[in-house]
Amino acid sequence: MTKRKIIITGAGLGGLSAASCLMKAGHEVEVYEQAAQLGEIGAGIQISANAQHVLRDLGLGPEIDRLGVRPGAYVFRLHDTGEVIQRFSLAEDHEQKNGAPYTQMHRADFHNILASKAQEMRPDVVRLNKRATGYVENENGVEVHFTDGSVARGDVLVGSDGIKSVVRNQMSGGSNPVYTGDAAWRLVIPTERLPKGLMEQVMSVFMGPGGHVVAYYLRGGSLFNFVGLVEKDEPSEESWTMKFPWEALKADYAGWHPMIQTIIDTADKDMCYRWSLFRREPLMNWSTKRVTLLGDSCHPTLPYLAQGAAMSIEDGAVLARAMGMSDDVSECLQIYQRNRIDRTARIVRQSTANRELFHLKSQAEIRAAFSKRDEGADRNTWLYSYNPITVELV
Repeated sequence: MTKRKIIITGAGLGGLSAASCLMKAGHEVEVYEQAAQLGEIGAGIQISANAQHVLRDLGLGPEIDRLGVRPGAYVFRLHDTGEVIQRFSLAEDHEQKNGAPYTQMHRADFHNILASKAQEMRPDVVRLNKRATGYVENENGVEVHFTDGSVARGDVLVGSDGIKSVVRNQMSGGSNPVYTGDAAWRLVIPTERLPKGLMEQVMSVFMGPGGHVVAYYLRGGSLFNFVGLVEKDEPSEESWTMKFPWEALKADYAGWHPMIQTIIDTADKDMCYRWSLFRREPLMNWSTKRVTLLGDSCHPTLPYLAQGAAMSIEDGAVLARAMGMSDDVSECLQIYQRNRIDRTARIVRQSTANRELFHLKSQAEIRAAFSKRDEGADRNTWLYSYNPITVELV
């Protein structure tokens, strides 16, 4: 295998996991991050078997088990009565069917695990305060330019710099975001504040007209994660750090199940975050001769299927494998994208379609829609069963 120097822009979940996969494969890696310090904001994240295969291959299974929660099931409920419309197992059954567990974690914990792994493999792998402005590539390599005037040089550039990717913008132009009509509330509540036994340790989705709620436990059950999606005519900022009044949250979920009311009533009233969600079409070509993209920079995914981070983790594993399949860099990048485009585009589109499913206008419509589909069987067939470490690359 030809050892290459690989530059990654963006030290998020995808960039860090890709860095470790590439270093494990024998490459020299440098990650450039625009922030002044490593870290992650937000709340919960879900890691299904398809991503867990990569994390276990990196030796991270025990640490993820220690800090995560394994939910017993995925449960779909009506927004007001709480009636269970459909349920499928996520516990031993998920691992038995797909070869790895389903785990829910705090994003900050997960980011710390990935950063520590990459830095264990190379202590100076991440360079902070490095905001990329663009790149130049030729037959000999690629240069990445930064706002401070510095330049990084390597054999390959991987743009893992998110939905506002500088690398994507130079390669393919802007991403043309379209407002979905939804705003997302997020809360994280210490479980000790909630009534004991309020909700079993499952992944719960409450569905109703004009919105839905996703709720589950984090950090061994010590934290409770709430994400509430509501339809809004006017978009606000696409920012995870925008605070909105608790009274607005309470009003948005008037008439919803008492369990939802209890969660909202227990929340810190000055710690209610809300951001608007925008849809972007996935790219169908994301590589040049020496530059490629990864994660949200090429297939930004709405949070209606809980697969955005998982896709970026899969990307890194497949990229690392592809880099060892040819002495020609451009051919390696084509192998990578050829084996990722169809799968990631399908997930982007199904995530978008789930928004309509979760917001149907009546109980009768919800029952009818779920009577025609088996979510567990469908996802186990093609989504969770995928293993990026062993899947055949063509």
